[in-house]
Amino acid sequence: MKILITRKLPGDYHKLVARDYEVILWDRDEVVSRDFLLENIKDVDGLLCLLTDRIDKEVIDKANKLKVISNYAVGFDNIDIEYATLKGIVVTNTPGVLTETSADLVWALILASRRHIVGADRFLREGKFKGWDPNLFLGYDIYSKTLGIIGLGRIGTAVAKRAKGFDMKVVYYNKSPKPEAEEYLLKEYNLKVEYRDLDSLLKESDIVSINTPLNRDTYHLITYEKLKLMKRTATIVNTARGPVIKEDDLVRALREGLIFSAGLDVFEFEPQVSKELIELDNVVLLPHIGSASFETRQKMAEIAVNNLLLALQNKEPLYSVNYHQLKSSIKK
Repeated sequence: MKILITRKLPGDYHKLVARDYEVILWDRDEVVSRDFLLENIKDVDGLLCLLTDRIDKEVIDKANKLKVISNYAVGFDNIDIEYATLKGIVVTNTPGVLTETSADLVWALILASRRHIVGADRFLREGKFKGWDPNLFLGYDIYSKTLGIIGLGRIGTAVAKRAKGFDMKVVYYNKSPKPEAEEYLLKEYNLKVEYRDLDSLLKESDIVSINTPLNRDTYHLITYEKLKLMKRTATIVNTARGPVIKEDDLVRALREGLIFSAGLDVFEFEPQVSKELIELDNVVLLPHIGSASFETRQKMAEIAVNNLLLALQNKEPLYSVNYHQLKSSIKK
């Protein structure tokens, strides 16, 4: 059997696959080229790919023997799940393991974008600090403010529980209310979280954290009209997927001072980031490092490899997007 792996994995986990399978590895430190992917997918049995790799109908049609697509990510909007399922291909992902690390980064962005951390660091390094100034880099408090969470899944819940330490009021918006998450946070952390419709959440919140997956319902969920609902002292943070926010509209809102600041780890046209966004000093920009800790990235690699190997052995993967759906269709 042949396996295509589209990047070297942390902890050299790609080498574990090579013990029993022939491995085709894209070993450059850049996104796999489309030509390489299309050429080498033809006769492989398994694919281990990244969220930056677009596994669409064209790629799947080129794959004559493909049994499994193991995605090194919790999200899977880079894969045509419906078509892969139609072709009988198991699709797996790596949820859970990156929850706490990603939630940590949300708070890093909240703190940085509320208190001018990046700009103040640069100011000092450039030799501009001449002494304490009562008006220097004034930001806004986090303690006792209202946090609005869009998407109360694993990561959204982890973000919420950290708000307890800041004595914050927490509200959330989801496609539908999440009473089980509300009960968990109340029971385990004595934290009451309340459901709101999207417009009410945006009006009420001092800080908005986007933690929802990208799908038809969440694409351009946040537009200029939605940003106009927010407080002028508010901050919006996105660590989910870039296209949840219409980027041009966010640039306009930041320029006009409709909101105080933003913190972004993801971008609409990633890896391209608009020049207009880069030029703004009221936004903190990170290169998609939400899960970037040594522990988490190695654990993700371990899970992605195990998912791949289990599926190739016709066993149930640790985590799968469509395994049970495929099994149900076979039984029918």
